[in-house]
Amino acid sequence: MLNRPNRSLRAAASATLLASALAAASSPARAVLGGAPMATPADATVVTKSATAHVASASSAAMSTSGPTVGAQYSVRATQLSSGTSVREYIGTDGNVFGIAWNGPRMPDLQTLLGNYFPQYASGVQALHAARHGRGPVAVEASNLVVHSGGHMGSFFGQAWLPSALPAGITGADIK
Repeated sequence: MLNRPNRSLRAAASATLLASALAAASSPARAVLGGAPMATPADATVVTKSATAHVASASSAAMSTSGPTVGAQYSVRATQLSSGTSVREYIGTDGNVFGIAWNGPRMPDLQTLLGNYFPQYASGVQALHAARHGRGPVAVEASNLVVHSGGHMGSFFGQAWLPSALPAGITGADIK
């Protein structure tokens, strides 16, 4: 008789866990890349700087290389994590992150930073490792996502960006 309430309790606990898992799976992931900047961890420090990329306008480029330039506005939000790793988010005027760079003694949580793009990155890494039968620097390059990552114990680095979201005058080389 005592066994029946335990079964009911276990069944109720299992149902609660299943409901929680389904609710978590159905809620959209809070993507950083392509979305709003990451929430600042309690033990991190943040500095945000505005930046302008100077691009010669088409009409001034045709007239002269020393003519007026047009600036692409964006900001860089640098977060120093308690692990010592620095994460820089490149944010467009629309408030969305178009690029991310990191360096430090530990890898940041790429699943969080890449958000909805993480599965595409993970499958690219899996294919890369299968093709070369080993580990090493990673370069996943697709039309909608580019991720370069490398390093070794105690010194990791990388960058990721969305090519179609880069402001005019900004290239992947600017994400550092």
